[in-house]
Amino acid sequence: MTRLKIKEILKTGKTGTKTLAKGWVRTKRGSKNVNFIALNDGSTIHNLQVVADTGKFDEQLLREINTGAALAVEGTLAESQGTGQNVELMAEKIELLGKADPEKYPIQPKKHTLEFLRENAHLRFRTNTFGAVFRIRHAMAFAIHKYFNEKGFYYLHTPIITASDAEGAGQMFRVSTLDAVNPPLTEDGKPDYSKDFFGRPTNLTVSGQLEGELGALALGEIYTFGPTFRAENSNTTRHLAEFWMIEPEMAFYDLKDNMDLAEEFLKYLINYALEHCIDDLNFLADRLKQEEKNKPQDQRSMDLVEKLQFVLNSEFVRITYTEAIEILKNSNPYKKNKFQFPVDWGVDLQSEHERFLVEKHFKCPVILTDYPRDIKAFYMKQNDDDKTVRAMDVLFPQIGEIIGGSQREEVLEKLEARMKEMDIPAEEMWWYLDTRRFGSVVHSGFGLGFERFVQFVTGMGNIRDVIAFPRTPKNAEF
Repeated sequence: MTRLKIKEILKTGKTGTKTLAKGWVRTKRGSKNVNFIALNDGSTIHNLQVVADTGKFDEQLLREINTGAALAVEGTLAESQGTGQNVELMAEKIELLGKADPEKYPIQPKKHTLEFLRENAHLRFRTNTFGAVFRIRHAMAFAIHKYFNEKGFYYLHTPIITASDAEGAGQMFRVSTLDAVNPPLTEDGKPDYSKDFFGRPTNLTVSGQLEGELGALALGEIYTFGPTFRAENSNTTRHLAEFWMIEPEMAFYDLKDNMDLAEEFLKYLINYALEHCIDDLNFLADRLKQEEKNKPQDQRSMDLVEKLQFVLNSEFVRITYTEAIEILKNSNPYKKNKFQFPVDWGVDLQSEHERFLVEKHFKCPVILTDYPRDIKAFYMKQNDDDKTVRAMDVLFPQIGEIIGGSQREEVLEKLEARMKEMDIPAEEMWWYLDTRRFGSVVHSGFGLGFERFVQFVTGMGNIRDVIAFPRTPKNAEF
């Protein structure tokens, strides 16, 4: 008999049909005469109820059917007597595929803290919450590729090992085969990287953008979707040392084209989630309500599904950084000293400022443009005022910045002057500058942090709960 996934059984299963299901036991309850087993195979948030007549099965077998055990069940589908599902499986044959000792199996049918589940990340996929999160994560990754493919973009694999630092951040993981204790030294006593594997210092990438630009200036429109790494010693709910980035780069796109693409892209993904992940979203929405029911009304989050529909149905407001500073300075929180961080022209806006603009002032997503050049990267297109650059940040409710991007500086002389100002060695970036020497064109791009976006869609409060095995300071378990 061919196994059917539980999602298929619940969706299309007809009463009277012989069926084989396999999965893991979520719960078992019952009486002297009958056992009810909730079986889940990861294909859906919903369990298949298996009804086992105790008279038909060995007592020892039934005793070993505990939470976490793996089963194969053959039987006939019948109309469900309970609520929540149309059919249930009347068991005729049960095979115990893998035992789970209830004294040792940590994921028991009770409420576990997210911290506890992080410590058991190898098993947390088996909970309803993390099953939902990772099905949604998959759907969003698939939708990203689908969107760009439909738009005619090419998927470019940019290097994970690189000698460049796209952000100028400096906090990168070194990649080296030199002896960590006794590396070969130069005459002045420094590590001799000419003896290293690549013959020079190399690191794990913080961004595929610079290489992505090279592809765009030949193929037209490309996107990268890969892992990026930052050695920032930060233990907040918003930071990971290893995370995934989506970075499209487009030739012949100016800042307006870039903003249009970002808005269309985000709405496409959210619409895909609402169309294909609604059961998981409804479960996570209910979970969020339970988490926040003891909070004061004004501190509760918007309903998860309503929040997604709100973004989908809103026109994103577009204003300059300078206009945003004026709005913030005229706001009640600023006048009453409620902002934790300063608000002055030239400062990098903090999450509290971004969220005020989105949630309180405009009550819709916002795209900020034309930031001060001194707080932005060297590659951004310089405006004629010599003060600002053609940058853009997309701000969302509850999370603040979700996309950062810009029109890129295509004029060789301006780019070289800016790099000199920022002490970025032009000789090491000759390949990047060549694209401005030979057939340079207006071009733009942006970056979307995948985990931050999945956080927004799932409503999870900690970024470590939307990636399978989080890498953070002092933590590289599993």
